[in-house]
Amino acid sequence: MQRFQCSCGHEIFFENSHCTVCGRSLGYDAVNGRMLTLAPQAGDNWQVVGEERLVRLCANRETYGVCNAIVEDDPLQRLCLACRLNRTIPDLSKENNPQRWAKLEQAKRRLIFGLLSLGLPLEAPVAGFPRGLSFDFLEDKRSNPDAPDEFVTTGHCKGVITINVLEADELQRVWQRELSSERYRTLLGHLRHEVGHYYFELLVKNIGEFQRLFGDHNRPYNDALKNYYTHGPLAGWEQSYISAYASAHPLEDWAECFAHYLHVTDTLETAAARGLIAPLTGFETIDQQLQIWDAFSVTLNELNRSLGLRDAYPFVVTPIVADKLRFVAKTIKTNT
Repeated sequence: MQRFQCSCGHEIFFENSHCTVCGRSLGYDAVNGRMLTLAPQAGDNWQVVGEERLVRLCANRETYGVCNAIVEDDPLQRLCLACRLNRTIPDLSKENNPQRWAKLEQAKRRLIFGLLSLGLPLEAPVAGFPRGLSFDFLEDKRSNPDAPDEFVTTGHCKGVITINVLEADELQRVWQRELSSERYRTLLGHLRHEVGHYYFELLVKNIGEFQRLFGDHNRPYNDALKNYYTHGPLAGWEQSYISAYASAHPLEDWAECFAHYLHVTDTLETAAARGLIAPLTGFETIDQQLQIWDAFSVTLNELNRSLGLRDAYPFVVTPIVADKLRFVAKTIKTNT
């Protein structure tokens, strides 16, 4: 993540809606990857400070306060780029759901920022689904007795990313992480993983090289997941996979590696912007990125340990995993 400044000169952050120093309104411009300082104008219009440009606030910001983005001055488009990808939102009449939705949207905006920074398309149709990427934030009976399903599984199908709304509850997410013996479980991690499935269908053309690195993606998927949840990960998975779950099936291996590539690129950008590593040129090869990451992730973990926290990045990039990350990076760059 880059660093941003308000027009008053003080630092602002990606999640801010107002400058905490001067009090001016702020807006996230997803198309240009900027945080803007806004001045109110007549009607629903806002002027970008320092520019001859009028914008409006996303309707989900005005109505629900769950967004901090802007839209161009177009009366026909009231939702920002991130919010208009929503297909289903939580039932806001239920207790805690407005707060859960706000957390989901915050993670999704950070996801979108990273995808756009890499030049990845958001609204390209895939596998016969005409809308391209979209999101269902669904409940089950554990959080909403009126919900139709006993259990909603986070996943992807034909461009639709489904996230169980309970993932926005910290206690529930930690409980599920411990129950599943996972090293890492976050909203952003879920989104980055599931969107990897979308981009596999959209971007991966060199199936031969994919199968050489990840295995046969045509293996029966449901059987593979049933085997994983019954018997656990492959023995010795640490040598060949970035996570235990990656060993379940080649498509999950790809999605995990895709997510980790986003972890690496976004975190290194943040570290460079904060002066924790040398400035990045934007032209680093994946090998250079991994070399920097190898050293920085150790520092990151040591910082967490100094505060008595879990490792921020509890993973090891082995040579085999590095080859898979190279394939992810090459696939993205080939298609953007």
